[in-house]
Amino acid sequence: MRSQVSVTFKDSPPVRIDLNEVQPMPHDVARGWLDEQFTQMGCEPLRPTGKLLTADKVLVIAQAAGPAKFAEAQWAQEFARAASAALAKPVVHIDVTALSISY
Repeated sequence: MRSQVSVTFKDSPPVRIDLNEVQPMPHDVARGWLDEQFTQMGCEPLRPTGKLLTADKVLVIAQAAGPAKFAEAQWAQEFARAASAALAKPVVHIDVTALSISY
């Protein structure tokens, strides 16, 4: 089964991270990694209610990271592993410009 995370930014080619040959990240470890990145990057919830869905967290972290952070291969792969595991989907597409995630 194909496993890939792609991230699209405005005016940049999509970033595609292939996870076929990579050890999956356990769900609880993935959530912890995303929580840590969310805090380190000073991210804010998308919703005015303050409720933070896992998909929103993945989207906000991708937005805060920007294309420059995704150019760091090790960070990008860890992000992809965490996003795929936390969302429980083998194929994830994150469109930062449209603020959307599709599977």
